[in-house]
Amino acid sequence: MRKTTRLKELIFAPEILVMPGAFDPLSARLVQEAGFPAIQCSGFAMSATYLGLPDYSFLSFSDMLDVTRRIVDAVELPVMADGDTGFGNAVNAWYTVRAFERIGAAGINIEDQVMPKRCGHLDGKTIVPLDEAVAKIRACAEARTDPDFVINARTDALAVAGIDEVIRRCNAYLDAGATMVFIDGMTSRALTEQAVRAIRGPVAINLVEGGRSPADFDFAAMQAIGVARVSLPLTTILGAIHGMRQALAAVRTHGGIAGNAGLVAPFADLKHLAGFDEVFALEQRHLAGLRRDEVPAGAR
Repeated sequence: MRKTTRLKELIFAPEILVMPGAFDPLSARLVQEAGFPAIQCSGFAMSATYLGLPDYSFLSFSDMLDVTRRIVDAVELPVMADGDTGFGNAVNAWYTVRAFERIGAAGINIEDQVMPKRCGHLDGKTIVPLDEAVAKIRACAEARTDPDFVINARTDALAVAGIDEVIRRCNAYLDAGATMVFIDGMTSRALTEQAVRAIRGPVAINLVEGGRSPADFDFAAMQAIGVARVSLPLTTILGAIHGMRQALAAVRTHGGIAGNAGLVAPFADLKHLAGFDEVFALEQRHLAGLRRDEVPAGAR
């Protein structure tokens, strides 16, 4: 089954689709190892790790494409790309979809913010006029060559114009060809339920630790309301930051790495995640029969 088809099936399945965020191949492999069925690329985390800059449209189209390609190549799961605003107008968005579909992404987020965009859980957002946003989604739907490639139309209208505008925009995006609509920065169960009832298609939200997300809104409650998908864009990077801080503090405290074993993964885990098992297998197949003086220097 194509990854696009698998992702679309997961979105329309009765069970809520939970998609942790990934920002590089290693984090993507950890999401896969944990047993999740699909991955959401996190532009916020990519910008922080790739550039050391905030989620403020600093990552270019080619930057995002490059990071996403490496994530897609590293895992067997469907990967939803983060296309920001489509990197321009409807024409740019058309080319954005073509490019991300070509590298093997199973779908893409396209949002209705004005560039430079910002994280949906931050203040100061501005959204483009509805007709401009609809034109962009229509271009994205036209650009896909695989009809199952998921167009995830994100709106940031909740913080700017309220729930009625969210509903109006989401239905317009679905009519324009979006597979699913994504309401960023959702603040309550009640608003989520109102949106799901009024929107004529699959609805996605996200949960951000320390953001606007209700702390007690769990997956079971979301599924009962009818939410189709929830992403966890920052869980992996926030967990990594916390873990690295703890390990580094322990090293400073103990004057070495002794006593640090409980704070770090085994070295064998890193070798496995980095793909050394495959490299060693290739060595056995292709190098084991060579005499030492015949082995190329770079392979020793």
